Amino acid sequence: MAYGVIVIGGGPAGLSAAVNARARGSAVLVVSNPPEENPLWRAEKVDNYLGLPGLTGPELMAAFRDHAARAGAEFMEGRALSALRSGEDWYVGVGDSMVQGRAVVLAAGVVRGKKFPGEAELLGRGVSYCATCDGMLYRGKKVAVLGWTPSAKKEASFLEGIGCQVLYFDKPRDCVIQGTDKVEAVTCGGVTEAVEGVFLLRPAVAPGELFPGLTVEGGFVTVDRNMATNLPGVFAAGDCTGGPLQVSKAAGEGLIAGQKAAAYAAAGK
Repeated sequence: MAYGVIVIGGGPAGLSAAVNARARGSAVLVVSNPPEENPLWRAEKVDNYLGLPGLTGPELMAAFRDHAARAGAEFMEGRALSALRSGEDWYVGVGDSMVQGRAVVLAAGVVRGKKFPGEAELLGRGVSYCATCDGMLYRGKKVAVLGWTPSAKKEASFLEGIGCQVLYFDKPRDCVIQGTDKVEAVTCGGVTEAVEGVFLLRPAVAPGELFPGLTVEGGFVTVDRNMATNLPGVFAAGDCTGGPLQVSKAAGEGLIAGQKAAAYAAAGK
């Protein structure tokens, strides 16, 4: 199915965008990690969201998600790993699936951390960002999983289930991926292990990597007052556009991005 608007991110900005795009008649798909992996979920109490003081992060997330679901947004759990434009539509790779939409709202939050040495050089030659996509290539082999989220542990279990010998590094830092033509070893925290594959399972892909050519300054996506980026049909909202990193700001930007993305999608029909 082709959607009018694909929303990448299931936090306040993304869900606000979904509600407002649906209000303007767009078919909307929200692509996100499980809600408990959103930073808001960890908030013990939120006192500065207008009209709803004192709610916990999980309570706010549940209310936002329920609102989007009742508005008719569809949900797909997973990480957006790639995006390309063909004709008038965008195609977003989510795990081993591909979804199609006329417009995209990027609301995946702040992506922290730089690439490890060797990561870019060996991408596709032993380095992967998706266990369910590439795991079968390593059946019976020793691999390392560098994970930062609970869902990363599920992907590690998947690899074990198909016969891989898995070394799991939880929230690793200071890692180096080694090899000449392919991955041969990984070093994390001063420990070196010989492996044939390395799966880096971060919460999200950096915006500039997900959308080649996207203008990013200081790690934040550049947008105009319509939350439009420099790429046609791509809008952004929330923490990925810069501070303050607050729920109210994210929801407001999501409203604008959802409206403008829906208008863009409708104009292209």
